[in-house]
Amino acid sequence: MIAAPSGAARTIGGAAGRGAAGADAAKPAPMNPRTLQLLQAPIGRTLLRLAWPNVLIMLAQASTGLIETWWVSRLGTDALAGMALVFPLVMLVQMISGGAMGGGISSAVARALGAGRRDDADALLLHAIVINVCLGAVCALVMLVFGAPVYRLLGGKGAELDAALSYSNVVFAGNVLFWLMNALASVIRGTGNMLAPALVICGGVILLVPLSPCLIFGIGPFPALGVAGGGAALVVYYAAGTAALAWYILSGRNLTRFRLGGLRWPLFRSILGVGAVAAITSVQTNLTVVMTTALVAGSATVDAVAGYGTGARLEYLLVPLVFGLGAPLVAMVGTNIGAGQERRALRIAVAGAVLAFAITEAIGLAAAIWPHAWLALFSSEPRMLETGGTYLRIVGPAYGLFGLGMALYFASQGAGRLFWPLAGGFLRILVAIGGGWIALRLTGSLAWLFAALALGLVAYGVTLAVAIGSGAWFRGKP
Repeated sequence: MIAAPSGAARTIGGAAGRGAAGADAAKPAPMNPRTLQLLQAPIGRTLLRLAWPNVLIMLAQASTGLIETWWVSRLGTDALAGMALVFPLVMLVQMISGGAMGGGISSAVARALGAGRRDDADALLLHAIVINVCLGAVCALVMLVFGAPVYRLLGGKGAELDAALSYSNVVFAGNVLFWLMNALASVIRGTGNMLAPALVICGGVILLVPLSPCLIFGIGPFPALGVAGGGAALVVYYAAGTAALAWYILSGRNLTRFRLGGLRWPLFRSILGVGAVAAITSVQTNLTVVMTTALVAGSATVDAVAGYGTGARLEYLLVPLVFGLGAPLVAMVGTNIGAGQERRALRIAVAGAVLAFAITEAIGLAAAIWPHAWLALFSSEPRMLETGGTYLRIVGPAYGLFGLGMALYFASQGAGRLFWPLAGGFLRILVAIGGGWIALRLTGSLAWLFAALALGLVAYGVTLAVAIGSGAWFRGKP
């Protein structure tokens, strides 16, 4: 049994304000029934009830990239390799805006509601919008100006570099819309409402499925934009999702309301204190794939790069899948930490980690046994299938520990304690990239590089499980 330190289970409101970001003097308001469910309802049943719509939304969001990849693969290997160069950076933006800053937003809202501070929860909506719009604008500017040298550093050249830039420039031109969509969705999820964002984003995917090939190939009245058409379809999807979520909040249906007012540093800090640190963890995850892509590109053919990139997309698919569990974990753990119920918060984290391990390990084992069932969806090039198959057979069995670690990362966001996810991420990079570089230099074999990647996932999951299970969240707390 994993046990929290003695005295962790405090009464609601007794020490709730200490974890909030400075607005403790606000008078607690009566709690909404949804908030009370997060504090009192059975853990397993509540987690599953909240998770299923969020898993749906994350699978729908992840499928947008898969839909694009499938259509773009019809343009040839160069286009597929170009997308493999861009995809880690696009996923980095998605993970920071939705998972890192989004988790910070949801955690801040959940802790405010758990402590009964409804006014602060309302004010956090405006602060979330300001943060994500500013970060989205900076990210778009950097990639539009420096995209070409970045992709060259990753090994891009010739036609694959041209394809990467065509896709990247369109996607990042609409980047602010994506950040804004995730800010609004995260505020809603912080209240414990996972269904509304799920319906909106799944509806967007229904729009994207026919729109993407129309813009790529020029079907009907649409222009043939090639690989850039996939990016244009994504931007339309971002705009529609943002409009629908904004309407939901402004209509008064959401638990937190939009109110114009002065901006306060304590509320910025309550989001950034979790989101900024979590963003480093997102960078770590994507940096591993980016650096591995560069290692493969420097020692193998373009078909091998496409094979690794396509195989790694399945690993990336695990991130939004676990996020389907992670968003409820942020809300449930955050609300209980805000209310002083630390033992219950830890039990929630354990339940989520076990469930994430079971799901991701099943996917990893299936991919290791039948790798071509995934890879052949995108290409039939022998070298691409060989490299992607080697990656999945070696790394797939370690996916379960990656999923377990990611679930504990999201739970740590809710707790506002991110040291160990950060440390685990650095350990993963050291083992995977450092060990992989050494293995590649000594053997020249991609198989040994992939073995280092698998060992890095094991180190990440085990580190978080041991640290959090031993009570790391509560050490040093008053």
